[in-house]
Amino acid sequence: MLEVGNTPLVKIEEPIYAKLEYFNPFGSIKDRTAYRMLREAEEQSLLKKDVIIIEPTSGNTGIALAYMAREMGYKVEIVIPKKVTRETKEIIRRSGSVILETDDDLCPRVGGGTDQSIALAKSIVRSKPGKYFMPNQYENEANFHAHHETTGPEIWRQSKGKVTHFVAGVGTGGTLTGVGKFLKEKNPNVKIIGVQPEKGHHIQGLRNLEGSLMPKVLERGIEFIDEWIKVSDKDAFQAALELHKKGYLVGPSSGATYFASSEIAENTDRTIVTVFADNSDKYHSLFEALKGGD
Repeated sequence: MLEVGNTPLVKIEEPIYAKLEYFNPFGSIKDRTAYRMLREAEEQSLLKKDVIIIEPTSGNTGIALAYMAREMGYKVEIVIPKKVTRETKEIIRRSGSVILETDDDLCPRVGGGTDQSIALAKSIVRSKPGKYFMPNQYENEANFHAHHETTGPEIWRQSKGKVTHFVAGVGTGGTLTGVGKFLKEKNPNVKIIGVQPEKGHHIQGLRNLEGSLMPKVLERGIEFIDEWIKVSDKDAFQAALELHKKGYLVGPSSGATYFASSEIAENTDRTIVTVFADNSDKYHSLFEALKGGD
């Protein structure tokens, strides 16, 4: 039986704690989303063995779906932006899944990055009725429920109810809204802080809401978010490298949430909990490329 969740919460420094989501079976917080979407799809009889699962992704959800679905006996096609790191694509290919890459100029009326992938995946599903099933993490309420029912309760329990601020990056919005709703149900005074990158960023997995469409999952729960912090590539990658020196080999999105957490850590009376969504295995080429550009 696949065990997803129950990842460690560790103190990085006073008053910042981090949920180490790379302890999930396939290496990221998106294992929670993928598991819940697949489980609910089977319960609702939306999945049959002759149906191909297709999903747009910036990486981690694609990896989780590819490997989980393979174990369940399904074929998978992953639609992914061409600019996603080669390591991410190699991991997905090793699962036996098909990869379809999209360019930012695929459809000028659609935003760049994952917005292109979403558009292509939806068009494929429409063109071949009955052949594909698209979980669609950007709209699927299972994404929200995964965090409302697992990540949020874990944070509350592991922090002994002392969490005052929760900080997470925005990709689909599932983590922010699911955890946010749960924590506010426990304590309405908990502050939920959303982290987004600047336009034209290189932080895989995160979304700038000015340059791309707002996912339905985020839109439905945006009321739970109290504040937004914008983080530059430079600050995110520098923070990630600082974490590497501390022994946390994380990806750039974790650098972004750590940097944002540090920005609001002006006093130790707070208990700030953030999310380290994945590790650095998928980003070696990206770190090297950015170093070369310095």
